[in-house]
Amino acid sequence: MEVVILPGARQIAALVADAVESLLRGKPDAVLGLATGSSPLPVYDELARRHEQAGLDFSRAYGFTLDEYVGLEPGHPESYREVIRRDFANRVNIDPGNVFGPDGSAADIPAACRAYEGRIRERGGIDVQLLGLGTDGHIGFNEPGSSLASRTRIKSLIEQTRRDNARFFRSLDEVPHHVVTQGLGTILESRHAILLATGAQKAQAVHDLVEGPLAAICPASVLQLHPHASIVVDEAAASSLKLADYYRHTYDHKPAWQGL
Repeated sequence: MEVVILPGARQIAALVADAVESLLRGKPDAVLGLATGSSPLPVYDELARRHEQAGLDFSRAYGFTLDEYVGLEPGHPESYREVIRRDFANRVNIDPGNVFGPDGSAADIPAACRAYEGRIRERGGIDVQLLGLGTDGHIGFNEPGSSLASRTRIKSLIEQTRRDNARFFRSLDEVPHHVVTQGLGTILESRHAILLATGAQKAQAVHDLVEGPLAAICPASVLQLHPHASIVVDEAAASSLKLADYYRHTYDHKPAWQGL
């Protein structure tokens, strides 16, 4: 696990976009794992800018989203299919038919989850998986207590997550109670996992995932097992890390050829 501490969201977005761009230039049909929420937005902004101004090509790429609400009608503006379309897919030249998400409206949710896992396998797995971080340490919608070996499945949201996401809806009552999410075991199979976190409200969760024990109470701590995980945070989110100076020193002196 590599921990990178940068001044703010702009620097984080540039570094993560560099990693995605390097991947696409070497593998035009790369498979991207796409997260929603506020943390990845600056990355999508930067990738869209590079597409528009430098011709970064997504035409052969594939995208798989992390999760989806259960029970929202098709086309609901806060369904994650629509969010990814709005925030990323419509801003670059990725084929809309190459972007997939878990089906939260399926009549048979378990079968839809198995089909989604199968589709990821058919594409050869996810090359780079973007991740946000919940204040309770969740990634995707794997809430505290999730199995560290879990696969794509239905989950119940805890009230803190519903409150955190209520800002995207007209009221807390509109936030669904259930979601479909990639499991922690699914996320671990990505070839490169990049977790982004900004703000002091994420500091405890960042500490727990990086320096705490591997434990289901902090689902993101499963990334300690990932062979290539990059934890990219701003100074505020890093404020509780005991080894912050070591992480800064390591990053400042790493060979340029290593990349992220």
